[in-house]
Amino acid sequence: MPIIVNLDVMMAKRKMSLNELSEKVDLTLSNLSILKTGKAKAIRFSTLEAICKVLDCQPGDILEHVKEN
Repeated sequence: MPIIVNLDVMMAKRKMSLNELSEKVDLTLSNLSILKTGKAKAIRFSTLEAICKVLDCQPGDILEHVKEN
C-alpha cells in the first residue's frame, strides 16, 4: 500500500494511548485501531482534522506516501 499511516508514531511522540486519543477525538477504539494498523480504506477530513488538533500535528505527520517499485 503506497499510503503509510504513522498514527502510532505520533501517539508515541505525544505519549498518548489509543484509549485517550479515542476519548478526545470521539471515535471508537475499533475505528482508531483500524486506522492505526493501516487497514482503513478511507478517512474523513473531519476525523483527520480532529486527530491533528489533539496530537498537535499536520496531516503529513500521520499520512505518508511511499512509492511502489
